[in-house]
Amino acid sequence: MLGVQAPLKVALVAGEASGDILGAGLMQALRRHSPHIEFIGVGGPLMEAQGLTSYFPMERLAIMGLVEVLGRLPELLARRKRLIKTLIEQKPDVFIGIDAPDFNLNIELKLRQAGIKTVHYVSPSVWAWRQKRVFKIRKACDLMLTLLPFEAQFYKAHQVPVCFVGHPLADSIAMKHDPSPAREQLGLPRDAQVVALLPGSRGGEVAKLGGLFVETARLLLAEKPQLRFIIPAANAARQQQLAEIIKDMPNLPIEILAGQSQTALQACNVVLIASGTATLEAMLFKKPMIVAYKLAPTSHWLLKKMVKSPYVSLPNLLAAEMLVPEFIQDAATPEALAEAVLEQLEDGSKQIQRFAELHESIRCNASERAAQSVLQLVEFR
Repeated sequence: MLGVQAPLKVALVAGEASGDILGAGLMQALRRHSPHIEFIGVGGPLMEAQGLTSYFPMERLAIMGLVEVLGRLPELLARRKRLIKTLIEQKPDVFIGIDAPDFNLNIELKLRQAGIKTVHYVSPSVWAWRQKRVFKIRKACDLMLTLLPFEAQFYKAHQVPVCFVGHPLADSIAMKHDPSPAREQLGLPRDAQVVALLPGSRGGEVAKLGGLFVETARLLLAEKPQLRFIIPAANAARQQQLAEIIKDMPNLPIEILAGQSQTALQACNVVLIASGTATLEAMLFKKPMIVAYKLAPTSHWLLKKMVKSPYVSLPNLLAAEMLVPEFIQDAATPEALAEAVLEQLEDGSKQIQRFAELHESIRCNASERAAQSVLQLVEFR
């Protein structure tokens, strides 16, 4: 029948948990416009719940650091080669690479050369380091979707088609929070001072930061004996890893939570946190935070040579100032972290006020805006 459009076939590839969240939100928004849409590619449980047929487990793409990736390089290259071949055979209407730029940009380049429309969702940090990647992005992408406004400005300056969509977390997390329900859920006293420890969701991050954060908790307890600590574990493997770290300190009032990172953020007074997407969540919950990060020495040395940005954490990048204290590599000592946490426990009002302003600036109904941009690209009516 004339005027009837065939169902869309959309390919997506996400490389880790944060990409799985973004992908699932985008898929849901796309389906509202095209109920019979078909999704293929690689994603996690949230994307699979939205109907994605994942070609292999998303976890195979989640690797931390520059040096660490080398041991897995043959597997990654083989998977990417097979994926490109499969997607060219499947001929989707559009391919959406979600984050994971080192993996996805090459796929986008090959698919675009094969006549398939390509979108990259979540800008790599080209404005901070390896800025020449923007030329590859211009060749590989029909459209870049950015979560943050300063990223879109960078792409416009380099003639890359771009749309700032805002951040889905800013849409899903309310502007104001009462910590009482979260504390009740976690069995925490209403009037206790609670510090949330978030050493990361990957095994490598927890190995480098878990012991450091627990030792920081021990120092904090010496100063404030009534403090309580909670550590949300991303999965069962991280839960076991964290239990091993704290088993030698049985008297510390630290509770390991199964997941529940947002509940932990809602319940706490201050967060000690690994640099990454979780810092944005902490910002959106308006929680004063201290950021720490450690990499393999060689990875850190290489990054230090290449990074142009003065900040590593998302709240500071958004604020364009050192709003949140950052402790990187050797600067991340238990003593330095404990002192910074105590300062925020004393008065975190400056961070809280700015976090509210920054939240408003990226609250744009992101998944819907991203979906409309994708549909406009493929000229779906």
